[in-house]
Amino acid sequence: MTLLTPTRLRRAAQSLVVDQFAVAHGEDVLITADSHTDTLLVDTVAQSVAQAGGRPLVAVAPRLPYQGGLSDPYVTAPLRAAASAADVWFDFCFPYHAGSGAHADAMAAGRCRYALLAMSSAASFERLYGGVDFPALMDFNIAFMDFIASAAGEEVRVTCPAGTDIRFRLDEVKLKRPRVRNRPGMDTVPGTQSLYPLLDTISGRIVIQALFDEEYRRLRLPITINAQGRIRDFTGGGIEDRISFDRALRRASGTDGFGSFIHFTFGFHPGTQLTGTQFIEDIRLPGSNAIGMGLPWWEPGGGENHPDGIVFDQSLWVGDTKVSDSGRFVGPPELLELHAAMRRRLD
Repeated sequence: MTLLTPTRLRRAAQSLVVDQFAVAHGEDVLITADSHTDTLLVDTVAQSVAQAGGRPLVAVAPRLPYQGGLSDPYVTAPLRAAASAADVWFDFCFPYHAGSGAHADAMAAGRCRYALLAMSSAASFERLYGGVDFPALMDFNIAFMDFIASAAGEEVRVTCPAGTDIRFRLDEVKLKRPRVRNRPGMDTVPGTQSLYPLLDTISGRIVIQALFDEEYRRLRLPITINAQGRIRDFTGGGIEDRISFDRALRRASGTDGFGSFIHFTFGFHPGTQLTGTQFIEDIRLPGSNAIGMGLPWWEPGGGENHPDGIVFDQSLWVGDTKVSDSGRFVGPPELLELHAAMRRRLD
């Protein structure tokens, strides 16, 4: 376990505020946090914003019971107004505001650069933004995104030691990451890449060992999801997890069934460690796969209300290219040097 240090934490804030979001003199920056968020994390980011010449506003509210559109009844009018008026919005709340009415209004206003950060831990933030050579992380992230984008239409296969074996055809990348988010739009924490499936092509089984539905946690017993185009059924898990997962799937699908799959992912951040409490860090572990379920956010009625199940130590094939072997990155060959350059930093 790495120890929290002021130097790395300040570097992490600099990487977010300046390197990723290019906060400039005179910009209004909204920082949203909830009752679970470390005050040290919020204070450090606010100080970094001020040092960059921005004007930070910190808004702290009770923890949201749901993410996305389901959170709308719990989001106050002053926060919605502040989000629409902000140049930059750093959202540390978990559950998060992405997909909510407040987020939609801010994006529609055409001014805001939104960061879905969704973490409460200063230690996680330090590892994700300060415990890595950040420019090298971005170099690899963008190159790997381009590789995935170029493979649209190829067959993808995912397996894992717990029994996952799923195949699907790859759709186009829906959200492309810029090197610097200096224009209005949404961005996420680097260190993972989404793989969007063509929905009718998904076939096989998925064995998840961690789950974010209404809470994020490691599962007491794994859950196996059976898929043929859509989610057909699921088995396993502890009784408490089966109940909440069933409820979340039905709520997110918008139908009488369990819905389908929104995304698969591939995590590759070298500075991460498994927490069991910080969803955003755990899905960036090398070889992790966060599988979103429900209605896709780009379809009518869809939104960021979906549960995510996590597969660890995945083996991944994209077309004829083996990308990962039980979590270890092995290709494509032209990206090996960029991957090796993403060194973990402990200084």
